[in-house]
Amino acid sequence: MARPTALLMAAIICTAISAATRHISLDGSDPVVLLGDSIVYRGQAIALGPKAFFVDGSLSDSEASAHPYVFNSLQKAVERLADGTEEEPMRVYMAPWVYWADNPDDTTTAVGTDGRPPFGMVIRCNNLHLTGLTANPRNVVIAAQRGHMQGAMGNFTMLDIHGDGLQVSNLTMGNFCNADLDYPLEPSLQRPRRSDAITQAQVAYCHGDRAVARNVRFIGRLNLCPLSGARRIFYDRCHFECTDDALAGNGVYLKCTIDLYGQKPLYTTAATGAVFLDCDFTVKNNNHTMAFCKVPGPLTLIDCRYHAPDSTYIGWANYPERWLRCYQAGFTLNGKPYRIGSRMGANTMCIDGKEALAAYKTVADGDTTYNTFNLLRGNDGWNPQGRATMPAGANGCHRPPLPTCLLANRRRATVDTGGKPVELQAFSALNGGYKPGSTADTATVSWAIERGFERYALLTDLGHGRCTVSSLNDDDTTVTFTVVAATATGLQAAVEVSAVPRPLPAPAFTEEPRLAMGDSITLCYGINLRGREDRSRITWYRCRDSRGSGAIPVAVGRGGKPLRSYRLTRADAGWHIMASIEPAHVRSRAGKAVRVVTDSPVDTGRTPEERCVETDFSTLPTAWQPMVAPGFWTVDGHKPSDTQAYQWAFDRNTDMWTYGSGFNGARGTGLLQAQRGARLLYTPAEPHGGDMRVTLVVDPTKTAGQGFGSATGQYMDVYIKFDTRTLSGYALRIERTPKHAKAVDFRLMRYDNGKATPISEAVSATCYRTRCTITVATDGERLTAHAETTAPPQAGSGLPNTVDLSADIAPSAHGGSGVQHTGSCGESTTMLHYMKIEYDTD
Repeated sequence: MARPTALLMAAIICTAISAATRHISLDGSDPVVLLGDSIVYRGQAIALGPKAFFVDGSLSDSEASAHPYVFNSLQKAVERLADGTEEEPMRVYMAPWVYWADNPDDTTTAVGTDGRPPFGMVIRCNNLHLTGLTANPRNVVIAAQRGHMQGAMGNFTMLDIHGDGLQVSNLTMGNFCNADLDYPLEPSLQRPRRSDAITQAQVAYCHGDRAVARNVRFIGRLNLCPLSGARRIFYDRCHFECTDDALAGNGVYLKCTIDLYGQKPLYTTAATGAVFLDCDFTVKNNNHTMAFCKVPGPLTLIDCRYHAPDSTYIGWANYPERWLRCYQAGFTLNGKPYRIGSRMGANTMCIDGKEALAAYKTVADGDTTYNTFNLLRGNDGWNPQGRATMPAGANGCHRPPLPTCLLANRRRATVDTGGKPVELQAFSALNGGYKPGSTADTATVSWAIERGFERYALLTDLGHGRCTVSSLNDDDTTVTFTVVAATATGLQAAVEVSAVPRPLPAPAFTEEPRLAMGDSITLCYGINLRGREDRSRITWYRCRDSRGSGAIPVAVGRGGKPLRSYRLTRADAGWHIMASIEPAHVRSRAGKAVRVVTDSPVDTGRTPEERCVETDFSTLPTAWQPMVAPGFWTVDGHKPSDTQAYQWAFDRNTDMWTYGSGFNGARGTGLLQAQRGARLLYTPAEPHGGDMRVTLVVDPTKTAGQGFGSATGQYMDVYIKFDTRTLSGYALRIERTPKHAKAVDFRLMRYDNGKATPISEAVSATCYRTRCTITVATDGERLTAHAETTAPPQAGSGLPNTVDLSADIAPSAHGGSGVQHTGSCGESTTMLHYMKIEYDTD
């Protein structure tokens, strides 16, 4: 039978609509008409059935229940889902409305199960297609409004979807915890954000392969997660609003728009990395230093446009590595050509005009076609665009897949002079890390040592992408350089190689170590350095006797600098002092330790009265030292009672603190937390019942003022008038709370046997940033605290950039002090630069 003409079909539909009980969706200008067992949208009749559902939130319960495949909530539809196939997917058609995956009016706190974070909905369905019946994706919204510590315990995620073949189109998926839900189509469905304090509030995970999002708006801020987790995912003409750690690190993004409210939209990338084709990035904040990734990973940007102030620097990663290789072509900043990552220029491969560009796009007769088929085909020929975009090869057949990346078998290697060579291998990969099925590309790989470093290593090319590298370094120090693999098409891989010179024996003593007494104790010794730099390791101890019994380290040399002198303090009175030296120079291994101990304990008369204890932490031992004793620093870990609701622990066999270089907001060197719960306590060498003052200079690694990783009981306490044995006394607490995304709360606390109670109102402020100076002091029965920073005030925050607090306290005979840090580590640490404890002894 011949197919009816368009006019005849329209007449049939109009007759059906006029004759049947019908419902018209919310958007009258672009209506969806429900006929019971079918819907009509834009002149097309869509039959409903076991694999075709219709969801319209404007339907009453009675209207929806009258039809077996019609629902008025997404949850009810999800309960009835059945796996689809590629030929017959499970289709869910959605009329304009706001569909809540989680009840926004529920005041309880969402908690995850089985060790997983909380989810709004869990969906298990293969080949699920969620389709908004609208020309404007703003009109069909799947929404949630919870985030970490804002309605949820943990990183709340709106949807957790399991299944291959997911397709989402013509709608909005948003977690409106920190962004307003605007819905002009029906203002009564609008909802303001839950909080201005930006937290981890995620949209959706996708566990499966071959996922597609078309004309979808993904709205959120921190940790957006727009269907993150799929083996392959294609974003076609989508829009994203996010801050940091937000986008999928393996996605292919075509003609997308990304509004950046943070500094780095990706945490990192996986396999061959994310690919952005013909996309627009628009900076929506005041940052003038932007990056794509927090942690380095491969990326490719083709014909992308970046919109930001002209002075903006754009890097591939916050802290790029020498092995990193990323690709760009046709990239512009405000319409002008721009080379990404110029601060480490070797990271950037400009492939304009190179053969490698054909893996991403072809140009014929002036028309550009982006090769999404080549990027997404994997090993099963998946083609979500529905057409082959690769140019034809010989005999009219499609060209074989083109690699997008050259990968090395390692990122770093160390090779010793006189030792075994290291073998390196490079292999080409299709986008997503798939093997190309041919060794032709690796056969043409060429290897080279970074220019200027050829004398330090011998490279032997073994062919087929393999080589060996041997160290020739005969200098006194290790030399680091890259060994680069390259193809003629424009692909590169790099390995960071450290060539270590042949170690020499430890130098012999020319003068046996001995101790010279004075205001300080000096370790006198001589070693045969042969003109090289002395790198001897010296550690100072307090001991119970002249045999070195019960030795406790009190000072260590770091950074290859021998700590030859030890300044005596009142805390040393009554103890024998021991020095341990392991002789070494810049090129030798450390020799066997030699120890020398004072014959008699330090006399009290040789030490000054304890009026002040100060340290820059450069010589403070960081090994686990749990003993609480007069004159000692207790260096350990502790989980305070008010953090018991949060599941974290520390390893007593691993140091809680580390001394080293900072990053992000932490400048220079200092003491950093190595585990959550890191604690320092100082017990005074003699009783101090009078007033005291504690000054602490710190650099939080976080730069925006939030100080800590999240508002999960993460704080730093600065103790004063503290009994280090019973954990009683007072403290200034600096804590991240859900109130602000770029500020912390300051509050005075009283401790009674480890239990903390506030004794002042909390003050929110932005001064917990680089070079923050904190002062806590007592004046009789008055406790005060002051905090300030050299960082400029935050524009538009409305919060103070200095803090002053005070509270009445009871007199105390205790003089202990210290620092307790309950925050997460890594990029959420606080670097301690300087601490001074002053006692009023008058």
